[in-house]
Order: sequence, then C-alpha cells, then structure tokens
Amino acid sequence: MSGSEQTPTPTTPAAPPAAEGAPPPPRPEPPEAAGEQASPGAAPAPADTPTPLPLPTPAEAYERYEEAFGGVQAPFAFLDLDAVWSNAADMLRRAKGKPIRIASKSIRSRAVLDRLLALDRGFQGVLSFTLPETLWLWEQGHRDIVLAYPTADGPGITRLARITAEHPEEAPAVMVDSVEHLDLIEESASSFVAPIRVAIEIDLSWWPLGGVVKIGPKRSPVRSAEQAAALAREIERRQRVRLVGLMAYEGQIAGVGDDVPGKPIGNRMVRAMQAASARDVAERRGEVVSAVSAVAELEFVNGGGTGSVERTAEDWAVTEIAAGSGFYAPVLFDHFQAFTLVPAAMFALPVVRKPEPGTATVLGGGYVASGVGAKQRPPVPHLPDGLRLDPYEGAGETQTPLLGSAAERLGLGDRVYFRHAKAGELCERFDSLHLVAGTTIRDRVPTYRGEGRAFL
Repeated sequence: MSGSEQTPTPTTPAAPPAAEGAPPPPRPEPPEAAGEQASPGAAPAPADTPTPLPLPTPAEAYERYEEAFGGVQAPFAFLDLDAVWSNAADMLRRAKGKPIRIASKSIRSRAVLDRLLALDRGFQGVLSFTLPETLWLWEQGHRDIVLAYPTADGPGITRLARITAEHPEEAPAVMVDSVEHLDLIEESASSFVAPIRVAIEIDLSWWPLGGVVKIGPKRSPVRSAEQAAALAREIERRQRVRLVGLMAYEGQIAGVGDDVPGKPIGNRMVRAMQAASARDVAERRGEVVSAVSAVAELEFVNGGGTGSVERTAEDWAVTEIAAGSGFYAPVLFDHFQAFTLVPAAMFALPVVRKPEPGTATVLGGGYVASGVGAKQRPPVPHLPDGLRLDPYEGAGETQTPLLGSAAERLGLGDRVYFRHAKAGELCERFDSLHLVAGTTIRDRVPTYRGEGRAFL
C-alpha cells in the first residue's frame, strides 16, 4: 500500500494583529516535528529535492528529451522531475513557511502525489476534488484529506460516515456551503454516531460597484462574516456534522495571469483589479475567520492557489495554501509577473505524415483544456522550437497538422513535445507518466486513468 500518512497538527487561526507590526500568528507544526512518519510507500528517491533550476533554452530541453526518450515510442506523457523540483522550490519560497496543501486534481497520479508529499515538510495534506477520489485515496493510505467541492453523493457520504466512525479525528473533511448540504450529510450518515468533519467554503469573488460587476469564480453563496457564522452555528447545533475548517479561494487572483505578452493595457487592468480585490479578500476573509472562530475551534483555514501563493501567505487568517498546477507548470500559468515556472508536464506525439512542404502532421493531439477562451485552451507544440498549430484546423481528434520553421525538418516518426493548457487534465489522456531526470528515465508510474480510475 502506498500513500502519504501525514496527519496535521490541529491549528486554530490566530486573531488579527492587535497593532501594526505585531508578530504573525503561529504556524502549523509540520508532521516531522511532531514525530510522525510518512508511509514507506511515499518515500522518494534520494535525488528528489526541491532545487531551483535555471530555465533551459528550447534547444537544451529538446536535446535532453531526445536523448532520454530515444527508445520510447510515442505517444506518451512524462514529467521532467528536474523541473518539478524547481517549481516546488519556488512555491516553498513564495509560501514563506506556510504549508501547502496539494490539489490532487492538478496531479492525478498517486505515485506523483506521494513523491510530492514526501518531498518537503512544507507540503502537507491533499485537497481532493470528488468524494469517490477522496475515499479511494483514503483506502490507499493517504491521510489529511480535505474535499474541496461539495458533494451530492449520498452512498459516498455513508461510506465516509463509516470511516469517520472508525477514525473520528482524522477522517476526510468535506466542503459545505448550505443547510441543504448538511441535511444530505445527516440523512446519509444517520446510521452512524460520529459526526462528519465539514468545512465551510467562503466566496471571495470581487463585487465592485455594489455587485453590479462580479469578478471571480461562482462558488459558495456564503460571502459575509454574518452568513458564515450563521452556518457555523447551524453546524454546531447538529449532531452528525462537526465544523473543522474554512476554505476561501481567491480565483480572480490565483488563476488569472497579469503579464500576457502583447497585452500591456489588459495586464495593467488585471493588476489593478487584483490589487483592489486583494484588499477586499484580506478584509472579508479576516472577518469571516474571526466570526467563525468564535463559534468553533478551527483546524485549518485554506486559501489561495498557484498564482497567489505569495499574496495568500501574507494573510494572517490563512493557515495553509492550496496549490497543484505549480508543480506541472501548464501553459495557463506562463504569464504571471510574480513568478516563472519551468515547464514540467508534457506529452509526445509522433509525426505520421508530411502533407505538403512546411507542414508536419502528428497523431492525435486534440487534448483541449476545460474553461472559456478557445484560443487559450488547446495544447501548445513546445519542442522543437518553431512550431505552431494550423489556425484552420487546430488540435485534432486523430491528427494535428503543425506549421512553422521546424516542421520542414521533421520526418516520419520524429517526436513533437506538447504542453497542455492545464495541469491534471493531461493525465486523463494517458495511462502512465515517464519520470525523467537529466537524460535518464527514472520510473514509469500510473496516472489515475492507468489505475482504472476516472473521477471527472
């Protein structure tokens, strides 16, 4: 059995500083300091160390991958471990000592998740994305799991109630934002006495002009300290749920790049929006944490994402930061002013035809990411340098024609290395990931799909 069996030390958010210049709140004690051990299956190879890495030139990266994968038949997907560890080191630096809870939706490989959790004590716990995934990770030995999204899976909740009855202090926590969620949990867990551990999600989207304009993800209906405290009191009143945490995600900051090439005006507008939103986030999140902490003792307050790590780390009310995409460094995280990631997750496709001079067509490739903005969602031909999608065909279901200076030099069977627009979604297309360090393939590990799991 593999997995990370790290159990968090309960931490209640500190009160806001009484005066300017007051010291920051105490931070959660890492598992190692408490004398706890990760499971044997989570132990990485000795070379797994978060180490900064200079951004390689396209020619250097291409030469290295060609040497590493010379005997591997495309299509395949891989992780550049040197880049992963570099990105991990950068996120630890930006987090300034606050622990990072790893978002599993951006990883989607248990073996990789194990390596990341064992990499450094700054990475603690899993932020899962569906209840079936949560229960599966628990069964595989993972602990310290928070389900980031509400569930309507009654049978799954019943299974969670059984786990909670056996492990009342460390069972996974599930997200709620309404009385209806509480009703479903209580109905599904009615045969068990131990209360289900729950966390309230707070909506931190920005509503300027009195709410006429709404910027950010449409998540929880709970926005104010009053609403949060009222739901907390309702939880405390009930016997089959127990409030253990809060989650407050500022998606309009964490997921929106502010340094897009060729868009100077748009970048200034995004930065202005994010600066104003950050002030609102800090004020409302602090008010919510203070109000809810007066009702129940909280183990954690989760906030932020890859794009906001350094900003979220400065918020006294947050005890841990969520991040996942930062390890793989997908295309959508290329254009942030505050940090630069090293591309780490890629897939290789073989050239299968040359329909005309200056065009090389690869097998498959239509792995388009979720979300709005069609131009930002297709995969990007990354190496060799000098390739682009055909604007009239894009990335196709069975074939993808590529244009550009490098297309002329490519022959049948040559590999083209692509980057996905998002992180974990790549793993829904491949059964395994090759793990490469330097020019050596160190391992080949299954994705969720490779273990026969497809949660979304």
